[in-house]
Amino acid sequence: MINNIEDQLKSIGWQLVIENMNNKGFAVCKNIINAKQCQDLIDCYSNPLIYRKVVVMARHKFGLGEYKYYSYPLPQILQTIREHLYYNLSNIANNWMQMLNIETRFSESFEDFQHLCRINSQNKPTPLILKYGKGGYNTLHQDIYGAIFFPIQVAIFLNEPEKDYTGGEFILTEATSRAQSKAMVLKPNKGDMLIFTTNFRPAKSIKGYYRVNMKHGISEVTSGERHVVGIIFHDAIS
Repeated sequence: MINNIEDQLKSIGWQLVIENMNNKGFAVCKNIINAKQCQDLIDCYSNPLIYRKVVVMARHKFGLGEYKYYSYPLPQILQTIREHLYYNLSNIANNWMQMLNIETRFSESFEDFQHLCRINSQNKPTPLILKYGKGGYNTLHQDIYGAIFFPIQVAIFLNEPEKDYTGGEFILTEATSRAQSKAMVLKPNKGDMLIFTTNFRPAKSIKGYYRVNMKHGISEVTSGERHVVGIIFHDAIS
């Protein structure tokens, strides 16, 4: 198994990712991190020195579970993933903006995008690790932390479904005006990376492209323990 995260990221088939993102709003990349890298991230959950904020979800009616936002500097593996993915994802995002006639354009440089966040007072890191036990869940939501946001984000799954936990499916919903919402239920394996839309994707009709609004959440964990890392590209005000 390849241990070098950069080599794993270079192996991603971007043409298929682009097709899936355009058609579904998500794409699964298999075996991006290995079992040791998964366990290392889980083991660090108990280290308070690497996190800036802890959120107990029930207190805010977000669900049942807990998540922690990383401090800067991020763990190197997460920093590498964030920087490496941004360029390709910015191309997808810019195509979406063009399809939907939205004036926003994203720089090809992650450093430039971070600078844009900072000059808009968004300087708090948003990558996080989430932990759910039996009964845990996450309500449908969108991860937008300020006026500046990137329309695509990533989740990395650190436990094996049906072995380490049951239930806990990743849920994506999409809604359009004058139509019922559609739900997609995903269960990526340990080490897989899910790329998905932050809040919308374009869809094509006979009249052109229109906006499909999307949210994500987690179904109830029925046994075991589930950890996932979320990588969001824009930073937060608080």
